[in-house]
Amino acid sequence: MISAAVGFQCPDCVRNGAKQTRQGQGPYGGERSGNPAITTIVLIGINVAVWVAILVTGGANSWLAERLALTPGGYCAVAGDPSRYFPDIGRASCALTNQGTWIAGGVSGGEWWQVITSAFTHIEVLHIGLNMLALWFLGPMLERVFGRVWFLTVYLLSALAGSAAVLWLSDSINPTLGASGAVFGLIGALLVLTYRTGGDMRSVLIWLGINVVFTFTNSSISWQGHLGGLVGGLAASVIIIFAPRQNRTQLQLLGLAVLTAVIIGAITLRALQLN
Repeated sequence: MISAAVGFQCPDCVRNGAKQTRQGQGPYGGERSGNPAITTIVLIGINVAVWVAILVTGGANSWLAERLALTPGGYCAVAGDPSRYFPDIGRASCALTNQGTWIAGGVSGGEWWQVITSAFTHIEVLHIGLNMLALWFLGPMLERVFGRVWFLTVYLLSALAGSAAVLWLSDSINPTLGASGAVFGLIGALLVLTYRTGGDMRSVLIWLGINVVFTFTNSSISWQGHLGGLVGGLAASVIIIFAPRQNRTQLQLLGLAVLTAVIIGAITLRALQLN
C-alpha cells in the first residue's frame, strides 16, 4: 500500500490514476511553463541585443541593419548610406558606378534569413520600445495558456507570415524591419482565445482597432507586415485552440505544419518571381 494524505492507496490505483491524469498540460495541450515570462524575456533580450549591435555599427547607416532587414528584391546600394541606391541598375553596371556601390541581394538574391531576422531588427528607440512593451504585456499571458512551445510557434509563424505579406504587397526595394508583425500575431491569438473562452471581445477589438488605425495613418509603418502577422497569428491560434481533444497533439502538429508550408511556399514563390 502507498501512504496518501488520508489513509492508504493500492499501487494499482495510483498507477491507473497517473495514466488518466495529464501532468502539467495546459487547456490546449501545451506543457505548462514553470515561469511564463521566460520566453518573452529571451525574445526581448534578443531584440535588444540586435538593436545595440546596430547602434554600435552605425545606427541608421549600419551595414548590419541592411543585412538583417527584409528587402524583397535586390538593388544597387551605396555603401554606408541606405538612403541612396540605383533601382534600375543591374549587377554588372552596379560595379561600374565608382560610388562605392554594391548589390544588396535581398530575399530574391539569396538572403533568405531576412524573413525571420527582420522581426528582431530595430533602429529607432521608439520603435523597439513600443514593440517590446506590447510583447511584455502579451507574451507571459499567452504563454501561460498556450505553453512555451505553442506560444513560440505562434510568435514565429506570425513573423514569417508578416514577411510573406511584405514580399507580395510592398515595394521590392524598400527594407522592412521590426517585431510589429509578430506582435500583431499575438493580438490575433488573444482575439481567438478571448472568443473561445467567452471573454470580453470589445476590449480586444478596440485595442486592435486603435493599432489598425495607427498603422494605416502612418506612412512609415508597414501595414503589409502588420496584416500578414495578424493573419498568421489568427490561423496558428485557431489550429491550436480549436483542435479536438481526441488526437489533439497530432492534429495541431499537422495543421501547423500545413500552415508553415503555405507560408514558406508563398515566400519561395515570390522570391523566385522577383529573381
